[in-house]
Amino acid sequence: MDFQIEALDPAPFAPLFQLGQAELAARRAVRLVAGARPGFPCRVSLEDADEGETLILVHHHHHRAETPFAASHAIYVREDARRAAPQSGEIPAMLRIRPVSLRAFDGAGMMVDAELAEGDAVAGAVAALLAQPGVAQVHVHAAKPGCYLARALPVTPR
Repeated sequence: MDFQIEALDPAPFAPLFQLGQAELAARRAVRLVAGARPGFPCRVSLEDADEGETLILVHHHHHRAETPFAASHAIYVREDARRAAPQSGEIPAMLRIRPVSLRAFDGAGMMVDAELAEGDAVAGAVAALLAQPGVAQVHVHAAKPGCYLARALPVTPR
């Protein structure tokens, strides 16, 4: 099954970098500086921030389904991040260098399957989940902290 990894749009996060700490706190966010690489995976660029880079850590709703599986979590966004556009079937390094939890959802937003994967096995696991009948998308989460990283959508042949 061909798939496309989708990064988050930077537009909703850009204004956060202009806010002070109190204003960020009111939005459940904080400004911080990356202490090491890897360790601060940006959901817009789909790259880990370099040491010393400024990021916003913000609460983000990544699965707004009207189901028990509706979900949100903290995510990192790098300042001036450009939206990644991986090729069809490409797994960015950020998703390969850490163990990931893959969560398959149907069109109604219900989780129907899940897998753990790491390294070169991530692409095959994503493709296998998306090939299952009824699976509409796969969310990729960091397995250890459990944070949302990206989602994979099936590529529809033209």
